Amino acid sequence: MSNRNLAKNTFFYSASLAAQKVLSFLYFIILARSVGVAEQGKFTFALSFTSIFAMFLDLGLTQILIREVAKNREHSAKYLSNILGYKLAASAVIYLIIVVSVNIMGYPPLTKSLVYISGLVMLLDSLSLSVYGALRGHQNLIYESFGVIFNQLTVLVVGGALLLMGVPLTWVMAVYVLGSLLNLCWSTFNLRHKYKIKTVFSFDWLTIRQLILISIPFALAGIFNRIFSAIDVVLLSKLAGDYAVGIYSVAFKVAFALQFIALAFSASIYPAFANYFAHDKEKLSKLFVKSMYWLMFFSLPISAGVISIADKVIGPVFGSQYAASVLPLNILILSLVFVFLCFPVGALLNACNRQTRNTIHLGVVAGFSFVANLALIPFWGYNGSALANFASYLLLFILGIAVVSQVIKYDWKFLIWSAVKMILACLIMYLAVWLLKERAHFIVAIIAGGAVYFAAAYALGLFRLGSLKELIRDFKK
Repeated sequence: MSNRNLAKNTFFYSASLAAQKVLSFLYFIILARSVGVAEQGKFTFALSFTSIFAMFLDLGLTQILIREVAKNREHSAKYLSNILGYKLAASAVIYLIIVVSVNIMGYPPLTKSLVYISGLVMLLDSLSLSVYGALRGHQNLIYESFGVIFNQLTVLVVGGALLLMGVPLTWVMAVYVLGSLLNLCWSTFNLRHKYKIKTVFSFDWLTIRQLILISIPFALAGIFNRIFSAIDVVLLSKLAGDYAVGIYSVAFKVAFALQFIALAFSASIYPAFANYFAHDKEKLSKLFVKSMYWLMFFSLPISAGVISIADKVIGPVFGSQYAASVLPLNILILSLVFVFLCFPVGALLNACNRQTRNTIHLGVVAGFSFVANLALIPFWGYNGSALANFASYLLLFILGIAVVSQVIKYDWKFLIWSAVKMILACLIMYLAVWLLKERAHFIVAIIAGGAVYFAAAYALGLFRLGSLKELIRDFKK
């Protein structure tokens, strides 16, 4: 891929993810305010429950498709058609498991109906994922970037209109089916129009078996990650009820709204990690330290800022019925620091041929998250899930950073001392926001808090104007 195409793909996809997150967050606010806490809990549970089964349908095959198509584009149609054929056959089994599981768990009719519809969304999205995988193999993310936005925009506009009309919740969930169906049509049209590849279903068992065997490491990592990311909502729903899920979902949505920043940053530095691992370990060490430094620099004030202002934001934005979300939000937002730091740690391990170890870590943390939620929810409800989430990400970071020390030598003392100064700047910011939030609108307090943090950080020598320019230049490079 040329540098120009790489830059164009990176820009469009990163921008589309940012736009999708904004649109998704706006729709979540409308949904939460329109349907109430318990109904929001049912809705969130349905999406989380079916998302667990998505990876069992894909099994990492899309990752293999991208890699194999990139190697030999002549195999595009053969591999895609067989993967789609496998998914079509497997979808009947997976969907049946979803239906049987939600009935065995004894959920009420409305929840089961939402799960049934959400299951269809999962199946359509899985097909789109593979079609976009073929486009990625041709080094084209432009159509996927627009598809992501179109999908979310459909949900926002149609779903928002239906919510204003007061339609049943099942109709609102059906909007996701519409968005996913349009996204699938968009992806198949562009694959055929641009690369003359028809979206057909084949089933050559030898080809499918070969692809599945190759995809096992990707499948395991994906399954562990899905369980880790959704098990809290599923267990909370079963052990504490819909109201608890509704409260928790608002806290979770706010806490992780900016996660895509670290994801985009990680995607940008991954190729450099791989290159430096092969050719220059000293540059690898410096880049890792720089990545950790700047992700701490931005994640710590976000966490401190949310904690300082959460009680003034939740009510006006989501409604007074979600006031109980403040405490779990304050717990979850502490996880954000470790979420940010886990991205460069994971990227480095994958780039340095430690991907198997990384998968093992995900498996350990998924198991830990399950046990922690099971133990804490009966005592503390949604606050217990928030504590389990924080402990899980902390564990994932500890496991990863321990292996990083075995791969490279890096200046950990510099990072610790920098973290201490950043925390001091955050405390100054927290005090400023705490004094201001009772006297001014929370937006004014947020802007002032950001200004105070940067001023304190500058005074403590955490950055100079030149260092920010260097960061932007390195990120673009």
